[in-house]
Amino acid sequence: MLDATDQMLLSALQKDAHLTAQQLGDLLNLSPSQAGRRRQRLETEGYIKGYAARLDPNKLGLSVQGFVQVHLGSHGPEQSEQFSRLVRTRPEITSAWTMTGEADYLLRVFCSDLGELNRLLHEVLLPHPTVARVQSQIVMDQLKSDAPLPT
Repeated sequence: MLDATDQMLLSALQKDAHLTAQQLGDLLNLSPSQAGRRRQRLETEGYIKGYAARLDPNKLGLSVQGFVQVHLGSHGPEQSEQFSRLVRTRPEITSAWTMTGEADYLLRVFCSDLGELNRLLHEVLLPHPTVARVQSQIVMDQLKSDAPLPT
């Protein structure tokens, strides 16, 4: 169970994962060792899944961000596993969700240009034996970045 101090710690770490135990202690009115133990407990219990740098896709030459809805031709555990294996092998696909509604999957993709997106759709996704059709949307502008989770 999370108390108010745990929630404040998680909120602070989502904003800056580089905070030291001393800095966390100052924010939470705890000693550095108490703050460090809380962080370690939250990591051990799985509240904190890891730490990562947020990169600028444009600086990396990934100027096209898109969402791709994927519709499978048939549904079953084998088809789902085949498609999941494909998704895990493609670095352009940065996240994927199974969905309710018309589409079976929603993929978030980053590509260097429209040609690369076209190749991903027409040479990788559509030829896959489990895929019946895809529908893509290209992001024109991102109004809000991936935000911290509410705590």
